[in-house]
Amino acid sequence: MNKYYKVGLSALCSSLASIGVANAGTLEVLGTAEATWTNLSGASTGNPIGMNSGLTFKGSGELDGGQTFSVSLTDTDKAAWSSSNITLNTNSLGTFILSSAEGGQGIGGYDDNMPRAWEEVWDTGIATSANFQKGVGSSTNVSWTTPSFAGTTLQIAYAPDNDGVQNVNKAVSGDASNAFGAGWDIVLDINPQFDAGGFNLFVGASETDQTDQDKSNQGVKSLGGDHQEGVAGLEITIGPLQFGGQASVERIRTQTRNANNYYGNSSWGVAFNVNDNLSLSYSEARHVATKTQKVGVVAMVDLRGVPNEEPTPKSWMRGESIQAAYTIGGIGLKYSQTKYDNTGYADFTPGGKVPKESRILAVSMAF
Repeated sequence: MNKYYKVGLSALCSSLASIGVANAGTLEVLGTAEATWTNLSGASTGNPIGMNSGLTFKGSGELDGGQTFSVSLTDTDKAAWSSSNITLNTNSLGTFILSSAEGGQGIGGYDDNMPRAWEEVWDTGIATSANFQKGVGSSTNVSWTTPSFAGTTLQIAYAPDNDGVQNVNKAVSGDASNAFGAGWDIVLDINPQFDAGGFNLFVGASETDQTDQDKSNQGVKSLGGDHQEGVAGLEITIGPLQFGGQASVERIRTQTRNANNYYGNSSWGVAFNVNDNLSLSYSEARHVATKTQKVGVVAMVDLRGVPNEEPTPKSWMRGESIQAAYTIGGIGLKYSQTKYDNTGYADFTPGGKVPKESRILAVSMAF
């Protein structure tokens, strides 16, 4: 039996070797694991111990003309699928990507690119309900990025139906959204680098077709035009110091009374790389939501019989975070201390919601 086993194993190895040579491709697996201890004030903590693990499969190959192609598949904690991309890098025509990843391409890749030692301010254990501008990045989309010229690229992304669904093969999204139609994103990214540092300036816009009414809401939600989003930001690097700021906006176009119609986000941060191992940062984030007017509660109509419109005040949130990160080979030690005011877009009124604070200590491993 041992002889048969050896013969079979040799044949299998020969077959695998021939397949690798014929396709001239490679496949690698990357992994991460992270353990956290989280303390919350202004909210219930319960068990503070958390854990996350993930795997990313990356395959790549080369065509006869020198073009390269690649695919990445990411499984987050508990083997849950997260994202996938198929990429074709041409010799002179730029890069084409078929993306099925939340916020991967278009303006979705720029929702918060400000300097930080670890995480975004809004991703440090506090539930904020913040709304971010993703463009077509939340739907399966195709994109084209021009070749880089002096550190500058132009990216165009398109989704035939920007309904927030990532389709598997041979599948369609159907009636996931009866209001949204085709969506387009365009992003200009200027990122020259010099010996003493560099800067990254980016400007992007997104527009998605919308019908006059959202049929999934039985026509109650009246829409007054196309869905529009935009983002702009600047990050500057001078030696070990990084600082920058950015802003994004979204216009939903709803005409339903007392419904959210505009969202806005802004953030800024400064990070200092003490050495190759230690980084420190301070950053802030602000979020605003405005609503359409609503009918007055006291006087439903004025003397002319016209409905009395009462404006709805802006709702806002503000967060700030101090962070530190220290790496030792493949091990990372990270800490964040964050405070958020008026989570959930509470109105700016005296005696508003109690601020929430979080403190997180994390140990991460990469392999």
